[in-house]
Amino acid sequence: MNEQPLHTGYLAWHFAQAMGARLEKDLRALELNLAQYNALQHAERRPGISSADAARQAGITAQSMGSAVGSLTDRGLITRSDHPTNRRVLCLHITPDGSRLLEQAREVVRRVNEEALAVLEPDERTAVHHLLHRLVAHLNPDALAPGDGPGQTHRPRR
Repeated sequence: MNEQPLHTGYLAWHFAQAMGARLEKDLRALELNLAQYNALQHAERRPGISSADAARQAGITAQSMGSAVGSLTDRGLITRSDHPTNRRVLCLHITPDGSRLLEQAREVVRRVNEEALAVLEPDERTAVHHLLHRLVAHLNPDALAPGDGPGQTHRPRR
């Protein structure tokens, strides 16, 4: 009987699941989960973004993003304002406290990333990063901030 090779998508899914679990665990020290981290990221990258757009870009459900935004709002890390033309849409804005927490969270994400990729040589890390960036740009380009290239880090636009 021939064994079927594991598909790249299957391996990527398992890698994403393992990374997500590690990130969730380590972000917990900051009283954040991944959905909340994503909400903060998107509110900083695109001030005034709607919760629905942030959810689409993060690749999570609108319900998950809504819950994340609600808890961040309660903590004073995000504010919501009325959309200028659509009464049903609320615009997200990160607060100064939210920005400070996001910087701490980015350090957690950087550390988890370094630990996860420690098994790879520096040139392999670069190659994997470039390939994953191309795949995300192809499959979910909204997940990438404008101007993010494969060699750039995620920094807020000013």
